[in-house]
Amino acid sequence: MSRRVAAVDQGTNSTRLLVADVSAEGVTEVQRLLTITRLGDGVDRTGRLSDASIGRVMSTLDGYADAANQNGAEVVLLTATSAVRDASNGAEFLAEVERRYGFTTRVLTGEDEARMTFRGVTSAHPPDGTVLVSDIGGGSTELIAGGPEGLRWATSLDIGCVRLSERFLTDDPPTPESLAALREQAASHFPSLAGDAQLIGVAGTITTLATIDLGLDEEVPELVDGHVLRADTVERELARLAALPLAERRRVRGLMAERAPTIVAGAAILAELMRAAQRSELTVSERDILHGAALEAAELPR
Repeated sequence: MSRRVAAVDQGTNSTRLLVADVSAEGVTEVQRLLTITRLGDGVDRTGRLSDASIGRVMSTLDGYADAANQNGAEVVLLTATSAVRDASNGAEFLAEVERRYGFTTRVLTGEDEARMTFRGVTSAHPPDGTVLVSDIGGGSTELIAGGPEGLRWATSLDIGCVRLSERFLTDDPPTPESLAALREQAASHFPSLAGDAQLIGVAGTITTLATIDLGLDEEVPELVDGHVLRADTVERELARLAALPLAERRRVRGLMAERAPTIVAGAAILAELMRAAQRSELTVSERDILHGAALEAAELPR
């Protein structure tokens, strides 16, 4: 027996909706939406969610609530990550979401985020060997290792594409010195990851780089899922994107204009991750924390 549920991933940079049917066979997508809302703008500096950022999210959630209702979702679970976790008014923000929309909300610790991501990534294809999953978000980056027996270990690092963009990339285009400093900061956070695990990548930075590599005008999940992204491709695209002023970066084929301000930092984090892991390639997954959240939503009371 299946349940139709909705999951909202409230990230630092984006707000995403998945309406899905969840059964013993897994997660079947009904509708998926993404909006760049930049909830985490300035949180690294001020420690608070701004009124403007909250306003953008609430406008988006108005539409998401309608979509969930029109698709017959029995329950909506909103999971919040780094920006809400770090903000002094994060709990107040979630209380307003619950009051206004009736969503169930949950602030995820870094470990929760990693566990839910691993559950989503492996929901369609359980691993037959060791895998290392990387999730580069706006405020944090999660690393999750596991295998056929499930999760082995996970860690959450306070490096994300929004956080490091705000700290380092203040020139347009970024100076070589600022980009080098960003890469050094990212590299300092990664543990030794050498091994034989398959490297899998999820979330916007990685799916965007795959979209660009495939020569697509926009992200097509069916084509992006399973795409192999090479380390030399990441380095090449990082150099190209970092050399462009923001106005030109917004026009790059395959890059959502709203992601242009943070894609350089995201690509730099990924480049340093692949260097730390000593991997020449990464497999892109379109299944991620949203699918894990849908599975958990299906376990909530009606």
